[in-house]
Amino acid sequence: MRLTYNKNHVGDVLLVTLKGATNPEYTHLDGVTVIKDNGETVGLNIFDASEKFSKDTLNSGLGNEAALEEINTVLEKAGSEKITPDLSPKFVVGYVLTREDHPDATRLNVTTVDVGDETLQIVCGAKNVDKGQKVVVAKPGAVMKNGLYIKPSELRGVESNGMICSKRELGLPQEEDGIYVLPESYNVGDEFKAE
Repeated sequence: MRLTYNKNHVGDVLLVTLKGATNPEYTHLDGVTVIKDNGETVGLNIFDASEKFSKDTLNSGLGNEAALEEINTVLEKAGSEKITPDLSPKFVVGYVLTREDHPDATRLNVTTVDVGDETLQIVCGAKNVDKGQKVVVAKPGAVMKNGLYIKPSELRGVESNGMICSKRELGLPQEEDGIYVLPESYNVGDEFKAE
């Protein structure tokens, strides 16, 4: 769950992104617009946000239990069903176990990445990805800074379950091209927080 609040440029609206949408439908309630795709809530626009939410929620960026409780209180008052998003960390430290050439694309690599609680196969186009690296992985369900929703997909016929991130994709300054290779001091499976 990604929370976006920028009063100066957007207005007093909290934007809640849960998933990407291919065919969104909008329901306007009292101070809330609920965005659904195939009957599932994928986003919310909550108006007069500064009157309804704590500063911690408005500035959090990524939703947590406290923010979710505040959001569900607002939804209940507006007459909408509560949301129950997966709040487990979606940006984690991964360890690249293997890297192979993609069988049908010269610029893509097929990797297996240990993210602590599971191993993910991820197709990656970065030239600098290699086995033995610690990297930042956006797991399925992650919402990137640019609004891209990460979901399981197929790239040129090969299954991919996540994304190995560059600094730029994480909203960090990036001098060199390619993925963000982390120092050894990071622990596999830990949540990655861009600072």
